[in-house]
Amino acid sequence: MNNIVYLVPAFGIVGLLYTAWRFSWVSNQPAGNAEMQKLSGYIADGAIAFLKAEWKVLAYFAIPTALLLFWLGSDTGTPEHPIHSSPLIAISFLIGALLSATAGYIGMRIATKANVRTAEAARTSLSKALDVSFTGGSVMGMGVAGLAILGLGGLFIAFYNIFAQGQALTSDEMKTAIEVLAGFSLGAESIALFARVGGGIYTKAADVGADLVGKVEAGIPEDDVRNPATIADNVGDNVGDVAGMGADLFGSYVATILATMVLGQEIEVTDNYEGFSPVLLPMLIAGVGLLASLVSTFFVKIKSETSSVQNALNLGNWISIIITFITSYFLVKNILPETLNLRGFEFTSNGVFLAIVVGLVVGALMSMITEYYTAMGKRPVLSIIEKSGTGHATNIIGGLAVGMESTVLPILVLAGGIILSYKFAGLYGVSIAAAGMMATTAMQLAIDAFGPIADNAGGIAEMSQLPPEVRERTDNLDAVGNTTAATGKGFAIASAALTSLALFAAFVGIAGIKAIDIYKADVLAGLFIGGMIPFIFSALCISAVGKAAMEMVNEVRRQFREIPGIMEYKAEPEYEKCVAISTEASIKQMILPGAIALITPVIIGFTMGPEVLGGLLAGVTVSGVLMGIFQSNAGGAWDNAKKSFEKGVLIDGVMYYKKSEPHKASVTGDTVGDPFKDTSGPSMNILIKLMSIVSLVIAPYIAVHTTDVGSTLEKQVVPIVKTIKNIPVGAKVTAVTKLVK
Repeated sequence: MNNIVYLVPAFGIVGLLYTAWRFSWVSNQPAGNAEMQKLSGYIADGAIAFLKAEWKVLAYFAIPTALLLFWLGSDTGTPEHPIHSSPLIAISFLIGALLSATAGYIGMRIATKANVRTAEAARTSLSKALDVSFTGGSVMGMGVAGLAILGLGGLFIAFYNIFAQGQALTSDEMKTAIEVLAGFSLGAESIALFARVGGGIYTKAADVGADLVGKVEAGIPEDDVRNPATIADNVGDNVGDVAGMGADLFGSYVATILATMVLGQEIEVTDNYEGFSPVLLPMLIAGVGLLASLVSTFFVKIKSETSSVQNALNLGNWISIIITFITSYFLVKNILPETLNLRGFEFTSNGVFLAIVVGLVVGALMSMITEYYTAMGKRPVLSIIEKSGTGHATNIIGGLAVGMESTVLPILVLAGGIILSYKFAGLYGVSIAAAGMMATTAMQLAIDAFGPIADNAGGIAEMSQLPPEVRERTDNLDAVGNTTAATGKGFAIASAALTSLALFAAFVGIAGIKAIDIYKADVLAGLFIGGMIPFIFSALCISAVGKAAMEMVNEVRRQFREIPGIMEYKAEPEYEKCVAISTEASIKQMILPGAIALITPVIIGFTMGPEVLGGLLAGVTVSGVLMGIFQSNAGGAWDNAKKSFEKGVLIDGVMYYKKSEPHKASVTGDTVGDPFKDTSGPSMNILIKLMSIVSLVIAPYIAVHTTDVGSTLEKQVVPIVKTIKNIPVGAKVTAVTKLVK
């Protein structure tokens, strides 16, 4: 294999060096007064305590799973039906799980440092506050991308040298190397699901409890230091929106690249890279996308207090997309041969480049559509504000309608992207489109992570009773952060749809099935079961938030009732009890939703066969994408409708502000939307990818081995026909007469 492959882990090292440099810069910024640092310390300690508790539980899952994979990998099959795997898949799984957890930890560490420093910077200017908060986000973005590329590229090189050194890309030895590499993605996505669900339950239980008792019942500000749940709420922003999101996009990034590599392994080509170009390309695109993201971070700047933060972030995003677009062209033309063929579909290198362009365009359009449906000042959010004027119920109705409507354009864009990318380069085109979309993950994640940092900064400013202009600046950043968080989730669910289709295609090939026939009753049943899973998954997540929130509400009410002096600032609330409630509830409640995603494909695959499992994957993908878009956008729109009241809104010619009746209705809507946008909604993309990856890993063990009909006709029937044709006519008549008698 050509030495160009060593560029892949080198790209990852560059990303990690940038991470260390910018982490040091953030750490050296002023951290504010003693009160600010004390509050920041509470948040950091709570976040670390949660991660330790979560990692302990995940270790109980990861180790038995690794042992099971070791046992499965030891099965080599039979000479007639070999299984291309190895016990090393267990090591691959554990490395993926460890790096996924590390990605979340990096995000949490930088967020708990950047939050208080952003609050201090906001005392100076909006520009300085953006510098600190976005740099914190970029540390997370580059750290996640760097770890993913280093881990995936390094393991690919290692497994090639162990299993397939000197062998062709399409050889059985390379099948083993790629199958073992799939364990890395399985580990990453498994931890991502638990981290996202557990973190989401934590943050929303605290948020709902703090809002309902603090803002609605006690009438105090959102992040008032008197609210016992406010520290847990700010901890939740870090463990859910940062640590959970870091593990989430780490897994998404790896799964997208792996899906393209699995399909690329089937393509036999003659090139300058010993035939490995279809597998090398997705890793190299990820590498140049990381460099494009790195360069673009330096363009996210504003000049004055009136400058648009959203425009600055959009500029950085567009620069990363344009750089990736340009470099991808030269990469494709220099790596791939002129023509390629996958499963009978012939396409060109130009078609592959166009598929990458489709992926970039789909990602950009998904972000723009999501921004429209969730941003302040746009029609959807304004419609929810208007409905808040007539009460809580109409606010809920308006938010649900916006969320449902918001699925239309994204699905049409996704459908168009799938059709175009397939037309340009077949199934490889669909998967490389997803890889192109995810190439700028580092920048997308930087923009996404900046939001929770700004949110925490506002909380610290409120709790520390800093001047009003400080909170105004952090609220400005936070409002934009709500929109960027929603666009990041839209981006992730779009990539999940394309990636799942590529993983589905890879599963079909390895499982030995030619098509999914929904005329078969059991396949149709699998399709329906798959469509149901996102609903029960969401129900469990939302129910878990509700149960934990009830405990939080009762605890906050108890402290207001039993601890005299809290409301007069004479006594400090028992913050640690609220932190403990969120921690214990999230750890307990995350197990069942995660188990559904992991166990369902195994049960269906081994009991019903690969075709029924294929129907299940189709159902969960379609239903999961719709549910993810609906929930994330509805929650984002509800949140920004509530935040609009901070500057005042006009309803039927009357201005309304915080603490008004319409504002209270908007708080109710935001409370309903919280588990939508931060727990169940963003977990959908991990759910559908994880189920696809589990199916891919077990595919060799449930594969259908059928005789090729065309081959049978050619080898057996055709020679018989030729022999009969050579028999004299008289002999044929005699033979038929004897047969009749």
